[in-house]
Amino acid sequence: MRAAPLYETPIAADWIDYNGHLRDAYYGLILSLATDALMDRLGLDAPYRERTRCTLYTVEMHIHYLREVRQSDVVVVSAAILGNDAKRIHAALRLVCAGQTDPAATAEIMLLHIEQGDTPATAPFPAPILRAIEQFRTQWGGPIAGPGSRRMELRSRT
Repeated sequence: MRAAPLYETPIAADWIDYNGHLRDAYYGLILSLATDALMDRLGLDAPYRERTRCTLYTVEMHIHYLREVRQSDVVVVSAAILGNDAKRIHAALRLVCAGQTDPAATAEIMLLHIEQGDTPATAPFPAPILRAIEQFRTQWGGPIAGPGSRRMELRSRT
């Protein structure tokens, strides 16, 4: 996946579980913080949110845990935009331990542009933001490396 590096963090000691690796919930936290960095890169930053009362809501996220992350690791998250329309962004995230090439986790996320008010409602992206999304997608788009989203199920053995 061609992806823009957006976020880097060391792994905190209290993020480690009883198996000695990163607790699953903290993958979500790291990916959420990387999504914030993506928002900033696209111009959906704090001044934009304050000025417009618009933001992104995460409506769906699929995470694939591919290898263990240990406390000694520093992780780097990169992002690509797989698709977008007037109100949504479909992004792929790749979490890699510094110094490694294979991802420790991948995720797909669907983000929805929302105007916050008494009753939050979807809203189209303003033209400058839509241009920024499309420019990012042109530069940093493409298929995700690793398993993509798929239906999760147990098939019966009959």
